[in-house]
Formats: sequence, C-alpha cells, structure tokens
Amino acid sequence: MFRVRAFAALAVLVWLAISGVGGPLIGRLSEVQKNDNSSFLPASAESTAVADDARAFSDKATLPFIIVMEGKGTVTSKEKAAATRFTSAVSATPLPGLEADKTIGDFLAGPVSPPIPSADGKALLAVVTLDGDRANDAYAGTSPLFETTKELRASAATTLTAAGLTAYVTGPGGTIADFVTVFQGIDGLLLGVALVVVFVILLIVYRSPVLPIVVLLSAVFGLALAGAVVFPLAKSGAIDLSGQSQGILFILVVGAATDYALLLVSRYKEELHDADSTWVAMRRAWRGAVAPILASGATVILGLLCLLLSDLGSTKGLGPVGALGIAGAVASALTFLPAVLLLVGRRAFWPLVPHVDHAHQADKVDGAGLWGRVARMVGQHPRRTWVLTLVGLAVAASFLPTLKADGVSQTDTFLKTTESVTGQKVLARHFPAGSGSPIQVITPEGKADAVLSRLSSEPGVKDPYAGAAPGAPARVVDGRVLVQATLTDPADSPTATRVVERLRTDLDAVGPEVLVGGETAAQLDVRAATDRDLRVIIPAILLVIFLVLALLLRSLLAPLLLVAANVVSFAATLGVSAVVFNHVFHFPGADPATPLYGFVFLVALGIDYSIFLMTRVREESQTVGTRRGVLLGLAVTGGVITSAGVVLASTFSALAVLPLLFLAQIAFIVAFGVLLDTLVVRSLLVPSVAYDLGPRVWWPRREPVPASTD
Repeated sequence: MFRVRAFAALAVLVWLAISGVGGPLIGRLSEVQKNDNSSFLPASAESTAVADDARAFSDKATLPFIIVMEGKGTVTSKEKAAATRFTSAVSATPLPGLEADKTIGDFLAGPVSPPIPSADGKALLAVVTLDGDRANDAYAGTSPLFETTKELRASAATTLTAAGLTAYVTGPGGTIADFVTVFQGIDGLLLGVALVVVFVILLIVYRSPVLPIVVLLSAVFGLALAGAVVFPLAKSGAIDLSGQSQGILFILVVGAATDYALLLVSRYKEELHDADSTWVAMRRAWRGAVAPILASGATVILGLLCLLLSDLGSTKGLGPVGALGIAGAVASALTFLPAVLLLVGRRAFWPLVPHVDHAHQADKVDGAGLWGRVARMVGQHPRRTWVLTLVGLAVAASFLPTLKADGVSQTDTFLKTTESVTGQKVLARHFPAGSGSPIQVITPEGKADAVLSRLSSEPGVKDPYAGAAPGAPARVVDGRVLVQATLTDPADSPTATRVVERLRTDLDAVGPEVLVGGETAAQLDVRAATDRDLRVIIPAILLVIFLVLALLLRSLLAPLLLVAANVVSFAATLGVSAVVFNHVFHFPGADPATPLYGFVFLVALGIDYSIFLMTRVREESQTVGTRRGVLLGLAVTGGVITSAGVVLASTFSALAVLPLLFLAQIAFIVAFGVLLDTLVVRSLLVPSVAYDLGPRVWWPRREPVPASTD
C-alpha cells in the first residue's frame, strides 16, 4: 500500500509541475489570437486572391479605422477646424502601451485623411489606415491595433468633445479591437463562471465539500496541460486560435473533465461498498471506467479533428485546439483524479462515507428510486416509449427549416453596445454606409472602363474609381488595374453581401479574370466556405463516431442506432432553437457556422452519454442477458449520466456571459441539446429501442445470454 501511495503522490507532483508551466500560458492565450475574417479564409477564395494582388497597387496591406465626427446640427467652421487639428495630430499620438517612443505614425500605411464632410453637412469622416502586416505585432500582451484604437478614442473624447463634436472610432480596425476587448479577460471571467457553476452542481450531487474540489482541480489541471501545448502552437502559427476557440476550449475541458470524473467517481463509490481496500476499489473502478472514458475521449477528439477538413482557418484551428483540450481532460481524469482519491481515501466522500455493506447497483432496477421506475417503464412498454419519443422529436425537428443562419451584420454581432457598432450606425446616417470598406476589383487594363461602367450602373454601388484612392492616378501592374467603389449599405450587412454576389456574376460577363474582393467579399467567401464545410465535415464526423462505436461495442447495429438517435436529437434541438431565437429572443439571424459548431458539440459530446450507457449495458448483458442488461444499465447509470449532462449544459451556458450573438446561440443550442439528449434520448429512446431489439442490437454478434432472459 505504501508503494501505491508513493506512485499516487508522484502523479500529483507531476501534475503540479504541468500546472506550473501550462497555467500561466492559459492566461496568455489572448496574445496569440486572430479575430478577423480575412486571416481565416482559404488561399483559393476570390477575396484572398484580390487581397494578395491589391498589395501590388499599394505598398502595404492596410487595416482602416473610420473616425465619424457628428455635430449637434450642421457642422460649424469652428468644429471643422477642431477636426482638422485632431486628424493632423493623429500620427504623432503616442502609444505608451507599446513602448515609450512609439506613436501611431510608426504603424500607419499612409497619411491620415483630412476631415471629409457629409452631404447633409452634419458630420465629418476621417480615415486612419494602419499597416496591416504590423497591426497585430505582439507587445507585452497588447498590439498596435488595440493601442491605436484606445488612444484614438481617448484623444477624440478629450479633443473633439470640447469642440462640440461626438466622435466614434469604427470601421474594420475598430470592430476587431472591440472583439479583442470582449475576449480580454476571457480566461478569468468565463473560467470563473464555469467553475463556480460546476462547483455548485457537484456540491448538490455529491453532498460533500471535498469531492467537488478534487474534481475541479482535475479540470483545471487538464486545462493547464492543454494550454502548455496550444500556446506555443498558436504562437508559431501551426494552428489558428480565435477568441471563440479559446472560450470553447475552456468550456470543453471543464465540461468533459467533470463528466469523466463523475463516471470514475461513481464506479469507485460502487466498488467501495464491496472492497475493504481503496486500492482494490480504485483498480476495479478504473478498469470499468477506462474503456468508456477513452472511447468518449477518442470520439470527441476524432470528431473535432474532422474540423481540419474545413476551408476556414478559424474552424480548422478549433479542431486541434479542442482535441488537445479533450486529451488533457482525459489524461487528468485517468491519472490525477484517481491518484488524489487514493491519497485522500474514503474521506473524499465525507460526510457520506461509503462503507463495505455489499449494496449492489443492480438493486436499483427493482427499487423505488427514480431511475428504477424509468427502467421498469421502458421494460414494460418499450415500443410505445420509443415511438412516442421519436414522434415528439420529429415534431421539434420540423421547425428546423425556420432557423435563419445566413449571416448577420457586425452591428448585430455584439449583444451589448460597442463604439464600433454605434459608429457604424452614425456612419450610415450621414455617409454611404460602406464608406471605408470599399469593393476592390482587379481587372485587366483593357477592361477597366467596362468594369467602371458596370459598377456605375450597379444598384447598391456608388462612386467607382480606378486607383488606390479617388483622384490618384491608376497604376498598372502586370497589365492589371485596381478598381474600387463604395457600397451604399453597411459593408458587413447581408444586403451588401448580396450586392457583391450579384456583382461577381455581372462582372464575369465582362471577363472571368475580373476578380471582386474587399471586406464584404471576404464575408461572402466565409459563408461559401462554411456551406462547403457543412457538406464535408458532418458526414466525416458521423463516420468517425460510427467506427469508434463499432470497435467499442463490437457491433454494427448498436452504433447505427446511437448515431441515428443523436442525429434526430440534433435536428430536434435546432428546431426548438429556431423557435426560441425567432420568437423569444428575437435574434436577427445566426452565423452560417452556428449549425456546424452546434453539430460538432452536440453529436460528438452527446454521444458520450450513449457510450456510458451502452458500455454498461454490454457489460451487464454478458451475465444477465440483453434485455435485463438494458434495464440494469439504465438504472445504474441514470443518476451519474444525468448529473454529467446537467454539468455540461451548465458549463456551456457560461458562454452566454460573453456579449456575442454567436456564442450566446451556441450556449443555448448545446445546453438545451445536451439536456434533451440526456433526459430523453439516452433515458427513453435508446434504451427502449435496444430493449425492443433484444440480442439483435449486437448484430452481427450475439451475446452469450441465458435463453430464459430473452
């Protein structure tokens, strides 16, 4: 026993060392984030080709800020003079957050534009263009992009407000900076909320002050291990990390590690009722839990790695980021957690310490407990149970076509007021809404006039010109010319996207070599890549899950049943989500990637509970027969799996603390879907179908069960 404790203590020390390395890196993940669409687009996208070609016409890649200055009425000459002084001083504005001698001018891609008056005379506009290649350089946890936004807003507030103007820093630069602000401190706020929620649930489940702390330490150490690997990979550019991926990483690790811990602790507690030695009890529990935990982890990891098939860097980056997180959770649950439980002994369950009384879980089937009653109902009316459950899920799934997932504008992306959103609205009141984010067209020199003519007649487009700026001479590079124009609608709106889509079709008639790019075109290409990902990734994930389940259960029919049940559950979840989003929360729409992300988390994670159930059913079926094994597996896993589902749903709900529409919708979809899968699919649909099928569920194999039981 001394040797066992020594190995357990050594394992804990190793995990403490891992935490010492990975913990600080978790806090620095925001330093290596990318949050703009263009950095995630594939090289084959038309907007990517235009962005690459456009660099030949201006010496640098650019990232524009738009400063909108609104007066209380018509802008006076005094206010215009104040605005001119402000724009003239921009380049000399210091950036103390970087280095003592750095100014905004050190990172500009060109001169700051003078104030441009609006047609109604009530506002002014200035454009500050950063060098896009240097805007995201790392400076001790910050960047020129973020510091420029901060100093522009501070300077405008002190200088222009006194002159009677209200200024807003918006445009692509301001929007990205607001995303950075939203995700700043994500490691503290989101992780803190998730851990508090899980701690409260575990207190209720275990009714012990010790076990929740041990389980949460397991989750935190798993996250530290993931951070130790993710940070250097993201810093080197081997993987792309976005703010959304970082938030999802935290939630995945906390939720998965807690689920695995619940399963292991439940088996350990079972064995403590039969074994005097905690080592013997842990050895039996570990052997019983290791297969479903590894199978669950492998399913989620392989499902997430299917995201590497994505054309989008953000989605592709989430694959290895999430997979590394799940690997950390599995490693911690199977090594750190049992080591601590062995060191603490039975006292971990205080004050409800389990003693050797040979109370068996099998008694639950015939007892008065909740899950015993559910199991008996399934056994008495299996076909009625699965038919009614399937009909209910089908009704919910019928609302799926009403889910609006064709994109939303940037002004609808944030769930709280941000300066970039407010500034975009002010910009749209006084200027063409697409100002500062022009359409960019690369065309052969001989077709430039035809392109300009087509742009001039295109609804939703105005003021086309050839060259890097209005009035500047057009440069010819390799026989091609850059043509630009302004959208009348906000560049990030669905309406503008439709204009660019139509424009690409019209300009194809001018020549297939005419390419359309710009911010709006990049959003259109993101949507196209997401649609392609849905067609490719979803079948890949389903195939991977089926193969893992077939190996685990040594069956073909049972995995097919589990995969089909989870697909139906996912469809029902999206149907309910559509109703809630449209008629309860009144959301304007959803990101095109929302269904894909929802599918990955619900199917890859939701299959866990069916794995936990069916591995126990298979284990029990070898001694008591399939039908009795189904009821026993349902009765003995009901409590722990339901607790795990509640924990995972609550953990994903923590994403709602971040004021972004996408994450709020993912939080609802996953939380509701996990509860639906836990309380309905795994509790009623799967066991009732399995019971109805009997030994045939293991086809093409047949379990060696007593004939009398089936």
